[in-house]
Amino acid sequence: MKLNNFSQKCRSLCLMASLCFLQSAASATPTELAGVQYADTAELRGSKLVLNGAGIRYKAVFKVYTAGLYLGKKASTPQEVFSQGGSKRLSLTMLRDIDASELGKLFIHGVEDNIPRSESIRIVPSMMRMSQVFSDYKNLKTGDTVTIDWLPGAGTVISIKGKVYGEPFKEPEFFNGLLSIWLGKSPADWKLKEALLGQKAQATNLN
Repeated sequence: MKLNNFSQKCRSLCLMASLCFLQSAASATPTELAGVQYADTAELRGSKLVLNGAGIRYKAVFKVYTAGLYLGKKASTPQEVFSQGGSKRLSLTMLRDIDASELGKLFIHGVEDNIPRSESIRIVPSMMRMSQVFSDYKNLKTGDTVTIDWLPGAGTVISIKGKVYGEPFKEPEFFNGLLSIWLGKSPADWKLKEALLGQKAQATNLN
């Protein structure tokens, strides 16, 4: 009888261990959108970030790019994202060839549509410098990445295909202004906003 009880306990422990392993493996599965994978976590200069949400930017029926938002901790509202301290990252991957200068202009219009004029005036120099970064790059090809990082003590860092362009943008308002393009009151894409906030996941494994 004792031997049977011992065997049952061993089987129970093995089953629990297997379930824990499967749950861990499932949680570690990257989010995939149109063939682009977003890992559940990312490290940004020593800070561990978690994927808050990811989605696809559509224009009409066309896929333009994927976007993934990484934060120090999960947030479900724009206010929580904007007010959260620590490092942050927005990662974009192009799903079609794009005129980079046009994308820069769209970013500027997106900021202007989503923050008060008094705030946008203060960051005009930074917005113009950002626009110049995209103008200099000229073209973004399918698969090219753009990352917009907020680094406390340094500022906003824009990288294209892993290469940092220019000096950091110092104003905290500039990073939040850029985030408002996707999370503001007039976002570029409402479904993408919901996806980035983890409120409603977009379909995965789209090709």
